[in-house]
Amino acid sequence: MDASPSRLNARFVAIVATASLLAACAAEAPVAPAGPALLAANTSTEMEGARALATLRRATARYHELTAATDDGFVFLHGCESRPDEGPVGMVYVHPGRLDGVIDPALPEALVYEPGKDGRARLVGVELAIPYVAWTNAEPPEFLGASFQPEDEFGVWGLHVWLWRHNPEGLFAESNPRVSCAAE
Repeated sequence: MDASPSRLNARFVAIVATASLLAACAAEAPVAPAGPALLAANTSTEMEGARALATLRRATARYHELTAATDDGFVFLHGCESRPDEGPVGMVYVHPGRLDGVIDPALPEALVYEPGKDGRARLVGVELAIPYVAWTNAEPPEFLGASFQPEDEFGVWGLHVWLWRHNPEGLFAESNPRVSCAAE
C-alpha cells in the first residue's frame, strides 16, 4: 500500500468531500411523519408492515423533486382533484411500466403531489395500483390489510398511501383533507 503524503491527502479530501455531501443531503431531505404503524410495531405482522412502509419511503424519497420522478418514467395522469363525495386527492403521476399486477413497495406505480403556492409540486403520497385485467380474484387486492378501491376511469384497483403528508382520516384513506388544490 502506497502511504505517500499526496496519496493520503487525496484520500482524506475524498472522505471529507463525501461526508460533506452526505451531510448536506441529509440536512435537506424531507422527513415523513412517523406513523402509528411504525411506532407501535411489536408483532411480526406489524414489523412486516413497518418494513414495507419504510421501503416505500426510501423508494420515493428522491421523488420530492418532480423532475426525478419524470426522469424515472413517471408521467402526468391527472391534475389536482378534489372529489365532491370524498375530498382532495392531489395530482397523480403514474409509471406505466410498473402497472404489471405486482405490488412491490420498492417500485410504486404512482405518486401523488400537491400543487404548491410557489408553483412547485410537493410529494404527499403514493398510489399502489393493479390493473383490472391483472387481478382475477373476487375480492379486491390488499396491502397491509387495507383494501384497494376500484378506479373505473383508469381500469385499476388503487390504494393511496399518505406517506409524506399526515392524513387524519388514515394512512390508506382515499382522500386527504390536508391536501389542497388551491394553488393549481
